[in-house]
Amino acid sequence: MRYFMELGYNGQAYHGWQTQPGDTTVQETVENALSTLLRNNIPVVGCGRTDAGVHASQFFLHFDLDKKLGAQNTLNKDELVFKLNSILPDDIAIYGVFGVKYEVHARFHAISRSYQYKIFEGKSPFLKGLVWQKRVLNLDVERMNQAASLLLDYSDFKSFSRSKTDVKTYICRVEEAVWKLEDDLLVFHITADRFLRNMVRAIVGTLIEIGQGKREVEDMKRVIESRDRTMAGPSVKAEGLYLSRVRYPENIRID
Repeated sequence: MRYFMELGYNGQAYHGWQTQPGDTTVQETVENALSTLLRNNIPVVGCGRTDAGVHASQFFLHFDLDKKLGAQNTLNKDELVFKLNSILPDDIAIYGVFGVKYEVHARFHAISRSYQYKIFEGKSPFLKGLVWQKRVLNLDVERMNQAASLLLDYSDFKSFSRSKTDVKTYICRVEEAVWKLEDDLLVFHITADRFLRNMVRAIVGTLIEIGQGKREVEDMKRVIESRDRTMAGPSVKAEGLYLSRVRYPENIRID
């Protein structure tokens, strides 16, 4: 039986999602808690990978069991969620568990993913590690949105990919890319069918340079068409980045 689990996490204390020797990760922490409660080694597969310090307000993973949750001598789904939240650290929260068709994969069956990058133009001790705080940016949001809209006209984003990577393609279909003022924060929203490693942070760094007047709006075209990471702006800090939504086909559930 395959199950999906929906969760969220504050990434400040973790070296990213994926298990790595010698580092504390979200995947390892969740696997340990799940294996303890189900009294068996339960590996989990995430919907993607987030880097050190990156957060997720929505994340999905899948895991397999020999028998159905709630069967004889096993926890049901609600009990599992309650007990996981009781033993997991406060910076990881489980939202729910549901059964899916056995062939459904948390990573490969995602239709789209959305990220947010949050900037606070000031200083607040209560936002430490949760947003990128910068005293003086003087950003022209209109110019940044003009440049961001150009992302929808392209599909090859090698210019924003981490240089040393083993991906077979740099093709991504961007559906949304827009900056919005939300309360005291400036938030970049971007949605695509897939993302390259470091892609969002490199895009944000480039857009910020355009917003500061260091580049022209049309420079975004030249950066993308160059397929050269050195042409793009520097990657911004991880702390402002959130995986905010992961979409799947509607028919994956079986309960």
